[in-house]
Amino acid sequence: MSRKLDLSSGRPVWSAYRAPAVPTDSLTRDVKTDVLIVGMGISGAMMAEALTADGHRVICIDRRGPLKGSTAATTALVAFEIDQPLSTLAKMVGRASAQQAWRRSRLAVSNLAGRIAELGINCGLSRMPSLYLAGTMLGPSELRDEAEARRLAGIGAICLTRQQLAEKFGIDREGAILGHGNIALDPRKLTAGLLLKSLERKARFYAPVEATMIEDSAEAVVVATGDGPTITAQHVVLATGYELVDIVPAAAHRIISTWAIATRPQPRKLWPDAAFIWEASEPYLYMRTTVDGRVICGGEDEDFIDEARRDELIADKSTRIAEKLGLIFPHLDTRPDFAWTGSFGTTTTGLPYIGAIPRHPRIHAVLGYGGNGITFSQIASEIVPASINGLDDTDARLFAFNR
Repeated sequence: MSRKLDLSSGRPVWSAYRAPAVPTDSLTRDVKTDVLIVGMGISGAMMAEALTADGHRVICIDRRGPLKGSTAATTALVAFEIDQPLSTLAKMVGRASAQQAWRRSRLAVSNLAGRIAELGINCGLSRMPSLYLAGTMLGPSELRDEAEARRLAGIGAICLTRQQLAEKFGIDREGAILGHGNIALDPRKLTAGLLLKSLERKARFYAPVEATMIEDSAEAVVVATGDGPTITAQHVVLATGYELVDIVPAAAHRIISTWAIATRPQPRKLWPDAAFIWEASEPYLYMRTTVDGRVICGGEDEDFIDEARRDELIADKSTRIAEKLGLIFPHLDTRPDFAWTGSFGTTTTGLPYIGAIPRHPRIHAVLGYGGNGITFSQIASEIVPASINGLDDTDARLFAFNR
């Protein structure tokens, strides 16, 4: 690893809800497998479930253990709306590519909901509308352009005026886009459910195990581990979140810190339809509710400097987030019951990097998820298994390292 990070600190709200235990073994000898997945967070879990469903022998390793990296820190707004507005992304990558990226993102959320239902994973899934509020990046006229760009891409979008927004949601802003098709869930329960399903299909989990060196050839990939044993695989998938391995191109990738709070349960004070809400601002405030009526609110993002600096800001950032939440919903009790911070990777366009690493066709990586971590994890779990199975995903080029 070129950089090891303490990916989150504080007390995430998900610690209030018990997730199933995922058993792991100790790696005491050299082993072989079809696919080795490095990382046992949400990305690794989705990848393991998809690959075992295809009949591959799978080994997963993690230097911490299952569910202990960035997964616990996510606020799990599983949204198809990419961080970069469609109208803005079109200027960066071209209209056709931007439209297809947004369509694929929307399809991924739908596919994930179907996948959870088919596997019978109890993760508190609920379907949510979304509100994209006017902000410093997009005012009312720009929001209308954005809504039209979405409609031209085949994605439903309704523009709300200031009056409509106030009447329907009790929010005083210049306007908003109302969308449908997103989902809320408990990320730890989903990750555990996917890993346990993979375990049923004879996947092998080893933790704590740290990958220290990767050597690939035309025939296989050999991964050395910190305690000595090696793992030989036909393919390796690096689902290491924002801890980059040297072999992965730096690309246009940077690490951001974010902070979040969760209030006490107050189901009678929630806004209509418990819609996801975030702002067309930079940085933006984002919020959702939980099944028991808490409000999760995050934001105040800034460039990552180091863990100590990030963690020192939890109290101050929590206060500011609570104050901002109170300005939108004055009737809420915005005092934090939980407060935490985490780090995540992002890219200039808001699109992740997914696929085989250039000049290393047997080593696949996924990174740069931004605010769409779970949605992009679903896309990765579609694109990478297709590549390993020798198939072409029509959208692979949108997310490739050499795009």
